[in-house]
Amino acid sequence: MSTIEARVRANQQYFNTHVTKDIKFRKKHLKALSKSIKHHEDQLLSALKEDLGKSNIEAYMTEIGYTLKSIKHARKELKNWSKTKQVDTPLYMFPSKSYIMKEPYGSVLIIGPFNYPFQLVMEPLIGAIAAGNTAVVKPSEFTPHVSQVLREIIAEAFDENYVTVIEGGVETNQALLAQHFDYIFFTGSEKVGRIVYEAASKHLTPVTLELGGKSPVIVDETANIKVASERIIFGKMMNAGQTCVAPDYILVQEKVKNDLIEALKKTITEFYGQDPSQSPDFGRIVNDKHFNRLNDLLNIHKPEIIMGGETRREERFIAPTLLDTVTTDSAIMQEEIFGPLLPILTYGELDEAFDIIKFRPKPLSLYLFSEDENVTDRVLNELSFGSGAINDTVMQLANPNLPFGGVGQSGMGHYHGRYSFDTFSHDKSYVFKSTRLESGLMFPPYKGKFKYIKQFFNK
Repeated sequence: MSTIEARVRANQQYFNTHVTKDIKFRKKHLKALSKSIKHHEDQLLSALKEDLGKSNIEAYMTEIGYTLKSIKHARKELKNWSKTKQVDTPLYMFPSKSYIMKEPYGSVLIIGPFNYPFQLVMEPLIGAIAAGNTAVVKPSEFTPHVSQVLREIIAEAFDENYVTVIEGGVETNQALLAQHFDYIFFTGSEKVGRIVYEAASKHLTPVTLELGGKSPVIVDETANIKVASERIIFGKMMNAGQTCVAPDYILVQEKVKNDLIEALKKTITEFYGQDPSQSPDFGRIVNDKHFNRLNDLLNIHKPEIIMGGETRREERFIAPTLLDTVTTDSAIMQEEIFGPLLPILTYGELDEAFDIIKFRPKPLSLYLFSEDENVTDRVLNELSFGSGAINDTVMQLANPNLPFGGVGQSGMGHYHGRYSFDTFSHDKSYVFKSTRLESGLMFPPYKGKFKYIKQFFNK
């Protein structure tokens, strides 16, 4: 038996002790997780700076504080989420009562990405623990400093067989996916998501896939341009553009294009200064592979660059970059950018913008800046996307009462708050029937019963 197989089996055996089904046990360990995170806060901030160049404020806002808030919310609501629910029972089933009971799946696998290497592991883990599962966690190999701290945090809060951290690269992923888990939660690229889905299908294991795609921003002629520019740049340049729900490209109505471009330029300077490489608030690209991919796009699109474009290979810095006169056939429009490059396309009538969006796979997110209610209604009713915002970007993630997830190629399933708990729970239904009364109507022989059975089903 391999080491990975043995550790997964130990995780499964821990679930089979049934201790995780006790709600007090779950709440106790969620509290321990919160305490451990706070204990390792300084180490975690340093690790996020080392791996991704994140400032302390951005790291706390999008990783640490976000996670602590989620734990607090789960502990507060867990008793209510876990309640067995009685539902209506048809008259023809009398004397019966019907129930839906929340049941943990068992041993779940959580595979995390590099862009938010702490939060995007912890958020599904909170749901898995709240629902009563055990978990095997595989953090990203591209953020080794964060992975080390994450391992220490989990070791302090959980028995190693309750939550098991397994580190490694592609071979480790392959070995884990060969195991028979009860649920798999994956966050990452569409390419790897397909591999995970195929592996899960061999065991008929249910999955949640949090992927990505090209998330558009529509800016129409009624938009508040100053507000739009600030909120677009905030959402796009956070984590140096390495955010799955970041605005990927802008579709701006021709009448306000020049105004928007000038506002975007001004906002970038206000946020990050004349030289963003010196800004303590602007991050870095995670590794050389992704730096080279983005640098290649910059080289292809040099004529379209209207701001930015500077790079520093030794520190994997790429400046916030605006590109104009981009078309739907441009190289930068063929795949998710996942970096601080922001192409700007124009449209005349709204249908033109819709055609561009509909031509591509359904996006993970979509954003609209408009004061026109008719435009808002059309966007919400005619375009399919995972989640989004009107007159804002990325902030839909901040509300634990909203489900987050993709649609089509941008992912399947959703989580956050109650939705995380539900994702990692099986709705087990059952009927309780009294033994004190039995009509016998449903039992053979059926001679002379047809009209009575019809009456039951037609009431």
